[in-house]
Amino acid sequence: MSGTLRSRLTYEPRELKFGTSGRRGQVADLTQLEIYINATAELEFLKSLRQAGGGIAPAEEFYFATDLRPSSTEFVAAEQGRGEIAQAVVQAIQDAGLKPVNLGRIPTPALTHYAISRRRGSIMITGSHIPFDRNGYKVNTSAGELLKTQEQPVNDTVRTVRERMYNQPFTASLFDESGRFKTGHHELPPESDAGRIAYIERNVSFFGGSSLAGRKLLVYQHSAVGRDILVEILSALSAETIPAGRSETFVPIDTENIDEAQLATIQNLVDKAGAVDAVVSTDGDSDRPLILGIDPATGKAKFFGGDLVGLIVAEYLGADAVVVPITCNDAIDRSGLAGALEPKTRIGSPYVIAGMEIARGKGRRAICGWEANGGFLTGSDIGRNGRTLAALPTRDAMLPILSVLFSAQEKALSLTDLFARLPARFSKAALLKNFPRETAMKIVERFSPPSPRDLSPYFSAQRGFGEIAGLNYTDGVRILFDNHDVAHIRPSGNADEMRFYAVADTQERADAIAALGIAEPDGILRQLEKAI
Repeated sequence: MSGTLRSRLTYEPRELKFGTSGRRGQVADLTQLEIYINATAELEFLKSLRQAGGGIAPAEEFYFATDLRPSSTEFVAAEQGRGEIAQAVVQAIQDAGLKPVNLGRIPTPALTHYAISRRRGSIMITGSHIPFDRNGYKVNTSAGELLKTQEQPVNDTVRTVRERMYNQPFTASLFDESGRFKTGHHELPPESDAGRIAYIERNVSFFGGSSLAGRKLLVYQHSAVGRDILVEILSALSAETIPAGRSETFVPIDTENIDEAQLATIQNLVDKAGAVDAVVSTDGDSDRPLILGIDPATGKAKFFGGDLVGLIVAEYLGADAVVVPITCNDAIDRSGLAGALEPKTRIGSPYVIAGMEIARGKGRRAICGWEANGGFLTGSDIGRNGRTLAALPTRDAMLPILSVLFSAQEKALSLTDLFARLPARFSKAALLKNFPRETAMKIVERFSPPSPRDLSPYFSAQRGFGEIAGLNYTDGVRILFDNHDVAHIRPSGNADEMRFYAVADTQERADAIAALGIAEPDGILRQLEKAI
């Protein structure tokens, strides 16, 4: 007898887990079998929902798209031959009785916008900003993102599907001993450009009554899936664009943690381009913006964190309700938007979306939210200058880029002067890579209720900290000091990384706090690691 599929596998499967948004893992662990199991379960869950709650029905179109990572659509020899993730997703869609529609290589928000506007489900194959040796995917209901309350029932369905598939006779299974389809390489369905066209139209139409004429913009393209769409939209709005830094090798840009090496790369592109007004870009799947102003006096590029970008955008759009995670810069508490601020949430777009839904229930009319990484979400239709932008409750990079540029344009300001008008609070996000998530979780547990240990020895006066004035445990451990410094430690939601956030009254102090946090070999995070 051939035995079951599970008994014939020649590797030890590593199960995919939910992160802050979607499922991610190392490519070497992402067998087509593992992707198929999870995608099948999630599709079964979506079919169990009512249509009004984001459900899908047999024979409907189901949309998918990919980023530019090779493993999204190809086998990668360097990753134990894993890959063709999209092909596994397509097979799951077909076997669920749905019609897979390939929207090609487009931004995550472009896929989501197109799918929910047609009340259809979708899957984006992407590793977003995380390192090159990782990948994953994110499923959307026909109404938008999966909610946190839905993750447990989805996981229950995954366990059922996994048991069913593992217990199949090997001879009847679609998969071989390595977790790959027995039939080998699969061609993807032909690409449709409908999603790309609709996304461009969404942005050009909303901002079409205005013009960016006279603005010279460097578009840092690297390996972002939306790199050409960004140029097309800006050009349609009359900006002069200079595409630069295009890479056919994947570049993991984390817009929440732009380090000195990345800044140096961008500065070099600016120096070669000559006088430009700003640099704009996105992360890998183009749902998070990267915005830098240019100091007119020095020509130096200045990075603006996503939490400050969100402030500019919300003011520009006239928001009457804003939802942000606890890690965002507290400049919002001192800004003109303080009265519109809803309770701060945990990190992750599903939490922001839930907060926006609560605001909608209160009767708010212009609802938005954003994260420290810059991803901007709209929880209601937004009206401006007689034009309406339909709600898009998922991270978007294009709206914040355009809103910042048009805000500066209307005020006749440089980006550096525009951001200088915000309350003087400055932030810096940093992280330590290759920091086991299990260890990171233990650190948070040790310094959280019900019996938190004393943090004072790690945040001492010798390091410039005042007395600890308060602690917040909404997500990780946020430490507030009486000299107005803020330090925040939090495990990454989808990688073996430990994040460290800092807020202070000067950028220099925020940078210094972040540097103290991730210093090797004996910075604050390493000392906390030794303490457990």
